[in-house]
Amino acid sequence: MKQERTFSFSDVKSLIARHNEIENKLEELKLTEQKYNDKIKKTTGLYSASEVLKILKDIPIEEVNRDKKGIRVKALRENGFTNYADIFTASKYQIASVRGISEDGAYRIKKIVSEAADTAAKTTKLKLSADNRTADTTNIVMAVTQYQRASKLSNEAILLFEQNNIELKSALEEVRSATGFFKWLFTSSDKKQRVIKSYKYLQEKLNGEYGEKAFELEKEKQDLELISDEEAWNEFQKQPIRFTNILEETVPGMLGNQDAVYGLPEDLAREVQDECFFPDGLLCDLRRYQEWGVKYILHQGKVLLGDEMGLGKTVQAIATMVSLKNTGATHFVVLCPASVIINWCREIQKFSKLRVIKVHGSGRNAALQEWIRSGGVAVTTYETTSYFDLPDSFRYTLLIVDEAHYIKNPEARRSMNTKRLSSHADRLLFMTGTALENKVEEMTNLIDILQPRIAREVKGMEMLSSAPQFREKVAPVYYRRKREDVLTELPELLENEEWCSLGFEERLEYEESVLSSGNNFNAVRRVSWNVNDLSKSSKATRMLEIIEEAKAEGRKVIIFSFYLDVIEKISELLGSQCTEPINGSVTPNRRQEIIDDFDNAPAGKVLISQIIAGGTGLNIQSASVVIFCEPQLKPSIENQAIARAYRMGQARNVLVYRLLCENTIDERITEMLAEKQAIFNAFADKSVAADNVEVDVKSLGNIIKEEIDRINRTRKNTGDER
Repeated sequence: MKQERTFSFSDVKSLIARHNEIENKLEELKLTEQKYNDKIKKTTGLYSASEVLKILKDIPIEEVNRDKKGIRVKALRENGFTNYADIFTASKYQIASVRGISEDGAYRIKKIVSEAADTAAKTTKLKLSADNRTADTTNIVMAVTQYQRASKLSNEAILLFEQNNIELKSALEEVRSATGFFKWLFTSSDKKQRVIKSYKYLQEKLNGEYGEKAFELEKEKQDLELISDEEAWNEFQKQPIRFTNILEETVPGMLGNQDAVYGLPEDLAREVQDECFFPDGLLCDLRRYQEWGVKYILHQGKVLLGDEMGLGKTVQAIATMVSLKNTGATHFVVLCPASVIINWCREIQKFSKLRVIKVHGSGRNAALQEWIRSGGVAVTTYETTSYFDLPDSFRYTLLIVDEAHYIKNPEARRSMNTKRLSSHADRLLFMTGTALENKVEEMTNLIDILQPRIAREVKGMEMLSSAPQFREKVAPVYYRRKREDVLTELPELLENEEWCSLGFEERLEYEESVLSSGNNFNAVRRVSWNVNDLSKSSKATRMLEIIEEAKAEGRKVIIFSFYLDVIEKISELLGSQCTEPINGSVTPNRRQEIIDDFDNAPAGKVLISQIIAGGTGLNIQSASVVIFCEPQLKPSIENQAIARAYRMGQARNVLVYRLLCENTIDERITEMLAEKQAIFNAFADKSVAADNVEVDVKSLGNIIKEEIDRINRTRKNTGDER
């Protein structure tokens, strides 16, 4: 049945005009991503220029004549050129107009200052922090926020165009026959029917879902310019890693990391760079250095990943499993301490689509059989390895050993069990954040399981452990990045020593604990916390002030102490303001629940933990204030605790407070650690030193003896000899 034309020629022209309007909008939308990419480059460029000018302002004009080139500095100063910034922003002709400065002299002066500016620009790096908002950093955060949304809009516009373009163009060609009387008059009957059909199609498309979607995208594009500064900063705090990745990709080097190969030898770096990584099924963003780490693991097959705490060793391990699964692998094993087994299970589920089976506890045997049958990631513990029996012929793709320093002693049962388990694996990934450069024997014991040939080659090279030759020798099997080298974008870490003065009751308690200490040093270390009433504690008073300040600034707080009774006292003092305390008796499941509740809590909430229980294996980026109740005898313990908050994904400056009391054991421990650190730093890498410096029992005993003598002298001098 023939259809009659129900539209006028002007209707057709209007429809064509609408199509052209929509097409133009989509073309503009396609370019939106590039527009905001350019804006990122512009805003970071302005930031860099501003930072360079700040540096140049601090260089007095006299420095241009440092090499005694005969430049008339006095004349320059008298004409308003007081620093390098004044020269940098002036033209050559303005400088040459100064009496006594020739055109050639002006050229030399500009060259000297330009070279200084180039040097300053190379050292300038961007650090974004929600606590240090400036006009320049706000513009950058805004540009990245807009770019993210623009990228999505551009992709949607491209998809919308590609899905409909062919049919729309074909329909347009048909309806052009109906744009005028004579065209229509000489159109065949069959074609007229096709025109009517095409008109209806265009009308439905352009006025329906297609047109509506295009105008919706256009509206979102306009809204990009309406994003507020606060909205942009909130977006940054929600996903700092994504912001960092965008900046790293758009303006390479702006974050301060100029090392494109992250310390690997050139030949190995080229091979690693060419390694394929298949991230489909990975549910998080990787930093560039993390993707590089994954490629290294994939390429080398059997390696020891020694990245410092906070660099995301776990997510690199997960990404490795995801990539291997995408190439056909089915079975993986994660071996870890019991304290972090829940965390591993949750992280795998959170960051990937991998199937997780916990092989631990009473149902371990059934879980193991299920994993053998069905595959996935079997997460187990060192304690369970003795029950992890596999058929002799059974092979699986990858064994991940977390906290690999647990098996540093090859004679230990868990080491032998791990080695037995590793014999069934095609690939091995050992992980530890403990620096091993000064523990070459421990390192070679681990390397011996991974790549025995390299272990044989480095044995006897203990004295060269910090030398480039040693690092190059172990590079095929041992890979370690430092936080300051790769997390250059991290906000500031601000460490504060909070010195308190003991009140009368505190002083009495402290002196009695020292004088009656015998071989019990623990009571002495509870300085200020061993009073019955914490309202009389100077440390507790300062702690409450810090918590209040944190709440006012929209921050959350973690409190660490070595002592359970101190934790319990603080918990009682804070009441509902704090979480359930984390200690060694809290199960891994419950520990994670406490942290989840803390993450979802409002500002001012406090997480309290024994440092030995909560100082490792937990990610708590929602907190940005860390309080230590007493100095730890080993700085590495404190560093591990700080790394719970100060790690990748932290968007705020992290404030660390060490509560200390003057004229007590706190003071002497702090001094001794500083002395030991200084000595160690003279011949060891900073991160290695941190793992080795400590106040041992003998040193602590000597400190307490000195304190006994001091207290007795003081009492004698004051006539207070109780």
